[in-house]
Amino acid sequence: MAPVLEVSHLARSYRANLSLKKYWILRDLSFSVEPGEIFGFIGPNGAGKTTTIKLIMDLVRPDSGSIRILGEPHQSVAVKKRLGFLPENPYFYDYLTAEEFLDFYGRLFGFSREVRRSRTTTLLERVGLANRRDRQLRKFSKGMLQRLGLAQALLNEPEFVILDEPMSGLDPVGRREVRDIILSLKAAGRTVFFSTHILSDTELICDRVGILSKGELKAVGRVSDLLGHQVAHWEVAFSGIDPITLPGISAVVSREGSETLATSRDEESMKALVRAVLERGGSLHSVIPQRASLEDIFLREIRR
Repeated sequence: MAPVLEVSHLARSYRANLSLKKYWILRDLSFSVEPGEIFGFIGPNGAGKTTTIKLIMDLVRPDSGSIRILGEPHQSVAVKKRLGFLPENPYFYDYLTAEEFLDFYGRLFGFSREVRRSRTTTLLERVGLANRRDRQLRKFSKGMLQRLGLAQALLNEPEFVILDEPMSGLDPVGRREVRDIILSLKAAGRTVFFSTHILSDTELICDRVGILSKGELKAVGRVSDLLGHQVAHWEVAFSGIDPITLPGISAVVSREGSETLATSRDEESMKALVRAVLERGGSLHSVIPQRASLEDIFLREIRR
C-alpha cells in the first residue's frame, strides 16, 4: 500500500527583519508514514516540528520539496476533508459552549443536524467532557481545551489524524486518556502522526518515530529497531558484603541497610561481581540488564 504521508526533500527558511540572509528551519527533510501506524515526531524546542506540520497542512509554503497525503498533493481540498488536525495552540471562540463549538465545526463539514448531535455526544464522552457540554469555553482549563481540540480533530471521522503536541497541558490521567484514544484510532485502522516532547508516551504507543534536530532528521525507524537489544549496563542487588571489596562495580546506586544496588558496565564485569558475591558468602538478590530507552537514543542523536 502507498504511504499515507510522503515528505520528500522538504526545505523551509526565513529572513529576519530586513536581512537578506536566509535562516534554515528545515533542510532536505524526507520521511513517510505508512497506513495504520502511529508515527511519533520528536525533537527539542526549535527543531522544526511545528513548521513541518504547518507545511503538511499547507498553512505555510516550502522553499522546495513536495508533500503527498493519501496519494494526492497536500494542497488538495478533497484530501483535507479526510484529515483530522489539532494544532499546538488552537484558538477557540470562548463564548461558545463545548456543544456549540463542535456543532459549529459539524456545520462547516456540512453534516446534518442528526449527525452533528450524535457525533458531538459521542466525542464529548470520548474525551471526558460530557458533563461540561453546556459550559462556556472561557471557563475551561488548558487541559480541557486540549481535549476539546482533540474531539474537533476527530469530528469528521478522519482517515489520517495529525496532532501537534496533543498531550500538552494534560495531567497524567489526561495523558493516559489521550494515549488510549490514539491507540483506539490505530485499532480502527486509522493512521496517526503526532509531535511531542513526552518521550515515555512515544515509546509506549508509537510504531515508528522520527527524531528531528535543527531542521534535520537524525534518525527514523521502528522503536524496537532504534532501541535495539544491546544492554547498556547491568544492575546487581546483593547484601551481606561490603561493596568496596568487590570487583566489577562501576557505580554504587544505593545502600539501604545491608542491601546494595550496584551497576556493572558490561557482561564480563557483571559476572565477576556475581561470582565474588557468592564466593564471599553474600546473598544475591537480582541481576537485571538495563537496555537503552528512547530518551537515551534521543539525547544521543541530538548531541551528535
